[in-house]
Formats: sequence, structure tokens, C-alpha cells
Amino acid sequence: MFSIIARKKFLIWLFVIGIGCGVTSNDIDFEIEAFFEQYFNKSSTETAITTTTESTTFKNPNCNGECVPFHLCSNNTTITDGSGLIDIRFDEESECENYLDFCCEKNDVLPKPKVQEKSTFKFESCGVSNPNGVGFRITGNKDNETEFGEFPFVVAILKEQVLNDDTTVLIFECGGTLIAPNVVITAAHCVIDKDYSLMAVRAGEWDVVIDSEPLPHVDQKISEIIIHENYYKGTLFNDIAIVIVETEFNLAEHIQPICLPPFRSNFDQSECFGTGWGKDKFGKIGQYQTILKKIDLPIVSRVNCQNSLRKTRLGRRFRLHDSFMCAGGKPGIDTCSGDGGGPLLCPIPGGRHQYYFAGIVSWGIGCGNAGIPGVYVNVAQFTNWIDQKLRNRNVDSKYYLL
Repeated sequence: MFSIIARKKFLIWLFVIGIGCGVTSNDIDFEIEAFFEQYFNKSSTETAITTTTESTTFKNPNCNGECVPFHLCSNNTTITDGSGLIDIRFDEESECENYLDFCCEKNDVLPKPKVQEKSTFKFESCGVSNPNGVGFRITGNKDNETEFGEFPFVVAILKEQVLNDDTTVLIFECGGTLIAPNVVITAAHCVIDKDYSLMAVRAGEWDVVIDSEPLPHVDQKISEIIIHENYYKGTLFNDIAIVIVETEFNLAEHIQPICLPPFRSNFDQSECFGTGWGKDKFGKIGQYQTILKKIDLPIVSRVNCQNSLRKTRLGRRFRLHDSFMCAGGKPGIDTCSGDGGGPLLCPIPGGRHQYYFAGIVSWGIGCGNAGIPGVYVNVAQFTNWIDQKLRNRNVDSKYYLL
């Protein structure tokens, strides 16, 4: 029987190498037809990235009080300039174990607030980001780390697994994007033929190592998965799926839905963002990320993308399917292994820090190769399909349509 694990101290965050830019030579975990098999090799590697411990009672010989999350100390001197700046770089001489914990005198430790049944957050519009973060801002983010809650629509899809010692943990399966309180969109290759009774969606996640964020992540069990009727796993055509969770997420500053783009929108010439916890480099040298990252990705036109991909091992006869779009092509800057199913976010013209859900990380030839864009599901091709499926399930379109 599946049980949601709400605290990170019980979670071993394992990245199952899936398709992210994606379908690389290490990333295909399902049978590919002969056309694609000549280009890609199979792998079912799982990589453990971290285990976590409860930080709110951490004892350190350098700390005379208790190491508690910074927001639980009434005499918090971590924030000294009024702007809520916190350095995410770990200092070995720090009094506490992680950068969001503060050495607090016992008399100043505040009681941990009870989790509210209902958030006081008021939803106004989809796609709104928090460029300055929620609750604090970080410094030391030299590797494209996002602010906490910067992209509140990015979620993780997890799968239950029993270890050799009979411990039940959740492993990372794929990225996803929240478009309504109970609806997530991801890549079909992430969830097809999976037992969703053993799966969950996690919203509000940021740093997978620590548990000191001022607002907690939330896990919800999955009740239904809708795979596009024309999905073809041999070539990943129509690589999109709708995931319905059993219980709606309570919307909050760090948990919000994104906007679907108008049907058949064109994002050529747009500068967009890819996000995820995937590898920073391709292959064994790549490291999975603990803090949600973001990278700048220019949209590449279909013609230019197809021409670029024809110069790879795909060959000069390769045709880019209408269900795909492309982004990237800058050396060393790309979505990669472990980012599959996550979003490509494009600014809404005239919107203030507001985004359309333009693409889904699907596949690519390696990661970050100069002149070779990554390939994404073109969400604008599926706006009407998504809307129809959700209307049939009485999901209010106000959450995902402007």
C-alpha cells in the first residue's frame, strides 16, 4: 500500500536516468524501433544523489544553542541588511550544518508552526513567478540556482521503491509542471506503463538536501494518468501526458499553476528558461543538482533545428515531427539527463514575471553540444487536447488559461 512520505529525512532522492535533453546515449529505458536504435544505446542506470537528515534538532559543538531553520529563531541575525539575503555556499566553519539553519539561543527558538489545512494565498493568475524568491533571497548562486519558490509550477514525479533493508523510499522519476491544483503535465515516456498507485507528485520542492525552507514541499498520490492517444514510443511523437492527483494541492506562494499557451502559438526568437534537478553535464562526469536550476534557452525555429539535427547521427533524411519544438544549441548550456518531463518556460509578452508553459523536455543528441538544440514537446500543439480532457473532468480552466 502506498503511503506518502512527507518529510525529507525519510527520502533518498534517486535519479532514474530518463529522457531529458534527454534522450541521450545513456537515457532510453524503453524499446526503440530500429530507426532510432541505430543512434541511441539503452541504459537503466539509477544514481543515488543524497540522503537527508532532520535539521531542526541538529547539534553542533560550535553552537551553544540549537541549529534551527532561520525563520524559527526570534533573534535571527543571519539576515543583517533587511533584504533577506542568505549565502547558499556551505561554509566549513559555519556553526550549523546547512545554510538555512541558524545557531539560536534556546530561549529564542520559536515553536514550529502547525501546517495549515488551507493556505491564505489568493490565486489571481496563472504563470506568475517569484523572481526575488519567497521568504528570503540567496547569494552565491553562481551555477544557475533558482531562488526558493521562483518557479512555483515546477514539480517532481516520484516513485515508491523498497530497498534491500525493506525501507520504503521515493525515487525521482521525472519532472512535471503544475497547471491546476490537481493537474500536472509531463512527458508520456516518463509515466507510460507505470503503476501510478506507487507514484506521487511533489510540489514546492527546491533543495533536495535540506528541510529548512520556510514553506514545506507537499506530496500527493496520483489517481489517473492520461497518455496522448497518438503517443508513439518508438520515436516519441506526441510525448505528453496528463497526471491527475487524488487531492488538490493547496495553492501557495511556492505552489502555483502555469499558463498554457494559446493553441499553435509560435515562440520563435523567444528567450526562455529550462528548469530541473538533472545533470550539469552529459555522461558519467555529470552531477545531479540538489537545488532547482534554471538555464537560458533561445527558441530555435523548426527549419534551423531540423537542419542542425540532420548534421548529427540522425542523418540528412531526418524529419522533425510537428509535435516537437527546439531550444538551445549553446555550448555547455542545456537541459540534460534527469530533466525529462520538466518545463520549458517562455515569458508572456507584456506580462510581469509571468510565463507560458511552452515545452516539455523530451530528447536530444547529448547535452550542451554547440549548434545542436534540445528537442521539446510543443505544448501549444496540445492546448486544446489538454483543455478538452480537463473539462471532461470538471477542472476549471481559470487555472491554466489567461
